[in-house]
Amino acid sequence: MTEPAYVAVDWGTSSFRLWLVDRAGEVLAERRSDEGMLAAAKTGFPAVLQSHLAAVEAPDHLPVLVCGMAGAKTGWVEAGYVDTPAPLSAILNQAVRVPGQARDIRILPGIAQRDASAPDVMRGEETQLLGALGFEAAGEALVCMPGTHSKWVRVRSGIVERFSTFMTGELFSVVSRETILSFAVAGADEAEDVASFKAAVKAAYAAPAFAANLLFGARSRQLLFGGTPAAARETLSGTLIGVELAAGLSGAVPQAGVALIASGRLAMLYRLAFEALSVTIRPVDADEAVRRGLSMAAAAIWTK
Repeated sequence: MTEPAYVAVDWGTSSFRLWLVDRAGEVLAERRSDEGMLAAAKTGFPAVLQSHLAAVEAPDHLPVLVCGMAGAKTGWVEAGYVDTPAPLSAILNQAVRVPGQARDIRILPGIAQRDASAPDVMRGEETQLLGALGFEAAGEALVCMPGTHSKWVRVRSGIVERFSTFMTGELFSVVSRETILSFAVAGADEAEDVASFKAAVKAAYAAPAFAANLLFGARSRQLLFGGTPAAARETLSGTLIGVELAAGLSGAVPQAGVALIASGRLAMLYRLAFEALSVTIRPVDADEAVRRGLSMAAAAIWTK
């Protein structure tokens, strides 16, 4: 039987993912739960981690590498930030060891952009970048990482030069639930209206300054011309994503296109959005990217 070499953990704000991994980087066991930073702060980070370590029967000596919000100021142990321009390899040098634990538990830092005109932070995404691009990725890469808070990152030769965060997912949640537009999407089923989505992406990309007007159009169009709640939902989603892409694609796009690090429904939506704008993408599964990034970091840290 293959022996485990370490435990990898992606600890987000509202989610927890753990993998038991062997020396070859193969996953031997996996755990997922909603015990993210917010829940763990109440229950206790050590207790949450130990319950999952016990569930996968991780040996007591096995080291644990963590990325994500567990390293935030309000998390388990603050891991700080590496400042831009940030070599992806630099995150290894600032991994923080959790004190008072019998096993070796380390938390990777995030990346900060200390620019007064465009301050920004990321935590967890740096590990996905590492997994998707590697330590010394040649050339220039433009990376889109969809989520509650989407990230657009410019990387050159393994160095994160600049990045921007867009609250696209969170805005969609608020707009579709807490505004008058909630009436337009009420009762929307799982059916996808690709035509409405793509049309909204194109309209918002062409005129991002009209975003607030385009959003209201989801309701007025439904009232005046009919349409399903699903079509209205896709219009809201397409509008917000189109505005994000207008900003993200405002600079030069590398010849290789955009690296899209995403999974599930978000991967599908952003693929359709880029397709609507005829922009070339290189898809990377987000789960695979974070696992690969943690594996690369673990190998570098514990084989020094």
